[in-house]
Amino acid sequence: MLYARSRQVPASLAAVVISAVALWALALNGGEGPGDPRLPVLFLATGAMVTSIGLGGQDLALDRTAAIRWAPRRAAHVLLAGAVVAATLLTVRAMGEDMTTTAFVVRDGAGLTGLAALGTVLLGGRYAWTVPFAWLSYSIFAPPPTSVPMEVASWLLLPSGTAAGTWTALVLMAVGTAAYAVAGPRR
Repeated sequence: MLYARSRQVPASLAAVVISAVALWALALNGGEGPGDPRLPVLFLATGAMVTSIGLGGQDLALDRTAAIRWAPRRAAHVLLAGAVVAATLLTVRAMGEDMTTTAFVVRDGAGLTGLAALGTVLLGGRYAWTVPFAWLSYSIFAPPPTSVPMEVASWLLLPSGTAAGTWTALVLMAVGTAAYAVAGPRR
């Protein structure tokens, strides 16, 4: 319980639930239809951003000198955060608002969680949210992709069956989780 409080899990969970209620309310108003991925991606990015704050501990020196091995715990923390955010969106979807496919939610949730973990390693827990936010901003305002590098850059809004989007999300999740598990948050 102390670990969860020190990582701001209750506040992050509350923010995810409030975002889910807002998403549900927006989806009830119609939105752009079930084929538009922007609303689910916005929720997944918000979830990754609010959970990224808890990836940095209160005392980094204590984290680095503890007698327990932090790498498995850090990896579990990242994976659990991503699973909670994705499960929350899937719950909203199960309540009758079919906004996107399960494969899309899993892919984008994993990639954004990996970006948040990578942001924690590069920028620290306080500014880790900026990396998923920057990629989301680019994806929303970028022109439609016409080549594979552009598909990689705008993977967030690609359909779930797109190979470039799936591989980009998998690489981001693997690299972000591994970097965070090994290096921990930036001081």
